[in-house]
Formats: sequence, C-alpha cells, structure tokens
Amino acid sequence: MRLAVAQTPVREDPRDVDALRESGRQVRALMREAGARGARIVHFPEGAICFPHKLVMSVDGPDAVGPADWDRCQWPVLRAELAAITELAGELRLWTVIASVHRLTEPNRPHNSLYVISDRGEVVTRYDERLLSNTKVSYMYSPGISPVTFDVDGVRFGCLLGMEIHYPELFAEYESLDVDCVLFSTTGVSPGNAAAQAQGHAAANSYWVSFSVPSQHSATAPSGVIAPGGDWLERCPADGSPSVAVVDLDDGSEAAAEAVAYARPWRRKSRAGVYAGHQVTDPRSEDRSAAF
Repeated sequence: MRLAVAQTPVREDPRDVDALRESGRQVRALMREAGARGARIVHFPEGAICFPHKLVMSVDGPDAVGPADWDRCQWPVLRAELAAITELAGELRLWTVIASVHRLTEPNRPHNSLYVISDRGEVVTRYDERLLSNTKVSYMYSPGISPVTFDVDGVRFGCLLGMEIHYPELFAEYESLDVDCVLFSTTGVSPGNAAAQAQGHAAANSYWVSFSVPSQHSATAPSGVIAPGGDWLERCPADGSPSVAVVDLDDGSEAAAEAVAYARPWRRKSRAGVYAGHQVTDPRSEDRSAAF
C-alpha cells in the first residue's frame, strides 16, 4: 500500500472566492503528483480548502469571538472545488482523504469533517471531528458521534481530526477496530508537540500514523508518516512548500515488523486477562509495608 501525505497552505476566509479556488487547484496539483509517484491514497490536512477563522466568522468580530455566521461562507464555490477534487480522484484512480466543512440543515452548525473519496470518484464515508476545542464547540461546529474506518486493498484506515491528537483513547479505539493506519489531519495544535504525540500513539498502538498539517508549520513539524515502532518513515520538506511525502506502509523494516507481529498481539492478549492465571495469594504480597 503506497500512501501519500500532503502539506498545503491553509487559507482562513471562506468569503474569498479566489482563495478557495486556488486551494482547490493546489490540492489537485498534489493529487496528480501523488498519482504520478504511484500512491494508492493521498491524505490532506485540516483546512486544505479553507479553515474558517473564528474571528472572520464571528458575528461579534473581527475583534471578539462569537457565534459563527455560516452565511458568510461561499458554499457554491466550496462545493464546486470539492466536486472537482472528487472527479479527479476517479480519473487518477486515487483514494483521496480531504478535510472540509460539512453543511447541515439550518439552524444546526456544520461538522468539521474529513471526506473519504474512493478511486471511483465517489464519497464513500465521512469522519466528523468529535472532541472539538472549546471555541469550535461553543461557536462554530456540531461535534461528530462515531469513529470511521474504511478499507483499501486489504488495509484498514481510521480518521481523526483537529485537536484529537490529545486524546489517546481515540487512538486506542481505532486499535480495537483493527485499523492498520490512522489518518490524522490538523491545522496545527502546537505542531511540534502534536508530532511527538503522534509518534507516541503510533508506537503505543503498533500501527502507522499519517500526520498531515499545513505547510505554514513545516519548519517545526512537516507532514509525514510514522511507522508502527514510532519512527518517521518520510516527511515533507521543512521549507513551507506545498508537497507530498510518499511511503509504502509495508516498509519491510525490522522495527515495524516486530511492532505489528509481536507488540500489538501481546498488548491485546494482556488486556484480555492473561495475567489472571499467574496471580498468587501470598502474605508478603498482601502486606504493602513488608520489609525488603
């Protein structure tokens, strides 16, 4: 399975038609590059088309955060760019995971989402960010309710978004769902810290993690893919350029093989109660203040 992870500039004003269209063009250019490099799936950061800024959207703005006015968003342009991305995915036979705002029926706020587009050019599922920041849930978005997995050529992927890097239980949940790789998209929650946490989640759960962030953060935390042992396999350039890093998930490394073949099965076995048959009743065990 060849995976491409992207970094793109994130624009923050959904009223700016030219910016939305330029984001769409940039995404499609990177899709073509990923396809030319043999990728089967390409993964983009949160806000790849637009990440509406809280002050741009605020009815109390531009100097104070307040409820978002989603009528300010150029929905027809956003839909047109996503439609063009979906069509290109089918032309390239390239699975594409792209973040966007997902509009709901008024007066409900939209979801902050990841669309999963198949190599047939069809949206097959969507992940909605569940554990939102205080600002997002108070003023901007409706939270999602469930994990999402999808399979490509026998490899199972899970999706996470935004600030969910801070919640190890979400990564553990995907391990229990037999995921081989988690696709995590963010605009950058302390990017360097988030990258370190992503490595920890990969190592703790013995699966790959694709870490996709805006190119603005590349100097401290470029996009990249982490192996099940917790090491970076490949990263995008740290020069702020829109780019993709391409890796084979079955990289053949000894560390990855051991993590998948031994560490992950043993953790499952230990959590299932393997220790119960080895526990003993002993006075020196029960007395916590016993001498050495």
